[in-house]
Amino acid sequence: MSREGVDHALRALRAERDRISESLLELEDHHGSRLLRGARLTGETWRRWDEAQARLTLLWRVFDAYQRVLDEATELRERSARPGPADLAELTGLLAGLSVELPDGGVPLEARTLLGPRERRIRPDEAAGMMSDAYAFVAAEIAAADAAWTALLVPLEEAERNWREVARLAHELDGARHPELDRLGRELTALGRVVRTDPLSLVRDGRPGTPRLDRVRAALAARRDELAGVARVRDGYPELVERLAAVAAEVRDTERRAHAAYTDALQKIDSPRLPEPASGLAAGLHDRLAALERLREAGRWVELAGRAAELERAADDALERARGDLRLSRGLLDRRGELRGRLEAYRAKAARLGLAEDDGLTARYREARELLWTAPCELRAATAAVAEYQRAIRMSESEAGSRP
Repeated sequence: MSREGVDHALRALRAERDRISESLLELEDHHGSRLLRGARLTGETWRRWDEAQARLTLLWRVFDAYQRVLDEATELRERSARPGPADLAELTGLLAGLSVELPDGGVPLEARTLLGPRERRIRPDEAAGMMSDAYAFVAAEIAAADAAWTALLVPLEEAERNWREVARLAHELDGARHPELDRLGRELTALGRVVRTDPLSLVRDGRPGTPRLDRVRAALAARRDELAGVARVRDGYPELVERLAAVAAEVRDTERRAHAAYTDALQKIDSPRLPEPASGLAAGLHDRLAALERLREAGRWVELAGRAAELERAADDALERARGDLRLSRGLLDRRGELRGRLEAYRAKAARLGLAEDDGLTARYREARELLWTAPCELRAATAAVAEYQRAIRMSESEAGSRP
């Protein structure tokens, strides 16, 4: 090399050395690299990181040998502003020859023989290429582990927080053991060990994930929502009891009115064929309310919430049943009242038409009225009599209209 060629090569190698050094320091300081060094690795992740560490160690040792060659060449060049032929030849050998000695073990096994060589020398550009390949391998392994941890640790830690919150809430609400929650905790602990020590074993087709963790998270979310509902029942217990007591009171009142209407219908309607209204609906609701209070006193809020939900449904059903009984018993009496009103309306119409003195209409009116105001009322016959009275009025009205 000429003096200018030597200086150019030195500048290029120094720049390359600086870039390599910066990249190695960044690799050592990478978040994933720190995680791998600090974790107690197992399985697939341990195997791959062990190989990556071996590559990284070799990379640093090759870099040290590369740096020594560059330092030696720099020192030789700085001895004279105008190096002679011998110095230029030595500098050429350092900068472009087989000057970088690979460390022990740097010679691949397949390139060795029984007696050697165990060592070899390569050019600085070959050393740079070797370091580049090792760097790419190590960086890829670190990036893979970091990506796996990034994808898995967030949902894992969220699930762990949810489990602690659910366990705290469950204990606060009833203090009892929850076998399903305990099982989820054990499974979460086992998953946590795998995620933290062997995340690469959970990578499939380049994507990290575990269906087991997804199932645990879903189960915890469901349990959390359930317990949150229990907490709402606990916090709103006075209002819940007040509401249920009000429904029970309405059921009791409706039952009473249904039985009264039933008795009235039996007395006032002939052959009503009514089923007897239900009895004891309100009493059953009050008994179940008392059972809720005992659960509250015992602090068994989880069981209480389930019983309360059942009681709310039962209260709604009981109220609907009582209302149905009332409607059924009152229906016949309401029908009689509706027929009475209709009969009097037709009588008023007959009077407006000047038919009040019509003997035939008067007889039909009296027949219908007697049926409707006699107890027990023959409702079917009364309905027919009112209809016949209406028909007779219409006929009389039609005849009157056709007269010249």
